Amino acid sequence: MRVIAGKFKSRQLKSVDSSHTRPTTDKNKENLFNMIGPYFDGGICLDLFGGSGGLGIEALSRGMDELYSVDKQYKAFATIRENFKLLKIEDVAHVYKMDFRKALQQFAQLGLKFDLVLLDPPYGLKINQGILSFLDEHHMLNDGCLIVVEDLNEEAFEITQPFVLKKQQSYGITTLQILEYKE
Repeated sequence: MRVIAGKFKSRQLKSVDSSHTRPTTDKNKENLFNMIGPYFDGGICLDLFGGSGGLGIEALSRGMDELYSVDKQYKAFATIRENFKLLKIEDVAHVYKMDFRKALQQFAQLGLKFDLVLLDPPYGLKINQGILSFLDEHHMLNDGCLIVVEDLNEEAFEITQPFVLKKQQSYGITTLQILEYKE
């Protein structure tokens, strides 16, 4: 697993040694960032189901200013922390070992507002719509925030205001939805 583009281009990342995470392939990562950018002019990124941290790191490499990465599994948390140290980005990349609900509550209390949100939860949980509602209700998204949702094809959901579906792409059993938050 490696960083595809930007200031950390070609840097190797460690992957999680666990059957509970499914790393995004380099090809899918490249496709995803070509759909949403491919580069950013600053902003704060939330990677709510971090895994190895690869997607959030890619966003930092491509111009985001700060990253908040969350995963409740210890192996994933440790891998993310190790990748942050490897790239020497601990000053702008923060990792939290906690459930996504607790993390959202904490970030809401801190008054954080995001410009990019990456949602790639374990399949079958049907939680993405609830997460989007929480982010909206707690005013955690800047106008124009992009939200990337990856889930099973049958888990794709209807998008309602204040979210706008920008792009949707299927890859085998998964669907990638790119949303934009419009205040």
